[in-house]
Amino acid sequence: MAQLLGLLLLSFFITAVLFVPFIDYLYKLKLYRTNENKRLDTLNKVTPITTRLLSNKAARPIGGGALVIVVTVILSLWSFGMLGVEARPGELFLLIFTMISFALLGLYDDIRKNFSVDESGFFGLRWRHKLIIQTVLGLFIGWFFWQILGFDFINIHWLGTLNMGFLFIPLTAFVVVAFANAFNITDGLDGLSSGILLICLVAFLVLASQLLHPSMALLITIWIGSLIAFLYFNIYPARIELGDTGALAFGATLAVIGLLTGKVLALAVIGGVFILEVLSSFIQMVSKHYTGRKFFEVAPLHLWFLNRGWEEPKVVMRFWLAAILFAVFGLWLGVIK
Repeated sequence: MAQLLGLLLLSFFITAVLFVPFIDYLYKLKLYRTNENKRLDTLNKVTPITTRLLSNKAARPIGGGALVIVVTVILSLWSFGMLGVEARPGELFLLIFTMISFALLGLYDDIRKNFSVDESGFFGLRWRHKLIIQTVLGLFIGWFFWQILGFDFINIHWLGTLNMGFLFIPLTAFVVVAFANAFNITDGLDGLSSGILLICLVAFLVLASQLLHPSMALLITIWIGSLIAFLYFNIYPARIELGDTGALAFGATLAVIGLLTGKVLALAVIGGVFILEVLSSFIQMVSKHYTGRKFFEVAPLHLWFLNRGWEEPKVVMRFWLAAILFAVFGLWLGVIK
């Protein structure tokens, strides 16, 4: 535990020192949004309400997630070798592969949505094409679980352990893709998604320690330290944003962490705020498609509260409180026998 706490502090210190020159460098490169509305997920078409609510988000540098990913991956690999963690190295590989692969897909999104690029060819990928790529990555992750790690089960309290066999692969793909997009949708207000993620990671650190997953606990600890440093610059009014690079990577990796614990129900509850956010967008999309009317005035859920007159910090703080309650409940489900 002392080693983990030391790594958390080291990760925080390294990331905090790098962020100020990193932000300045992004400004020099003019790597910031010129139109915040282009960032919104395709599931949520830009509306006049959305434009009004997010009008203050332009001209901010993006890429905070990239720095967190770099620090987390490099420090995790270094620590794994230096500390000689006696655990399944395949777990750490899977977590790092998930983080990097979805980060690269998110990087494509950031380039296409926020900068002037040719929309033909590769940069003309539609949303369904990106969903296919995410699904392929999710299926590979599921295969790795099944064939390399020997994971083919889920544990649901009151039902016990369910052996899924081959079906664990599509289940994994669904969970990973769902959380990646849920996180991306939630990443709309200053400090919202990163704060909720921090709460989720603390809960899973407790589970990883109890279930004896030292390699996973190692990455989570380093990730928490780096994320705290990012959150300092991301809380209202934010100086830097996560970007799709970080959003897709963080959501997918959180899903893999939950699957590694075998506690799918706990994952769904601990990440309850992310699920509510994506459900609100899904309900809005279905309602508009089949009835021609909007179910909510605006979606996702955080924008609905913002439109109701709540100030942005109030929305974020109360979502954090909801995330804490979800995390405690999910943690209880994960630890009870």
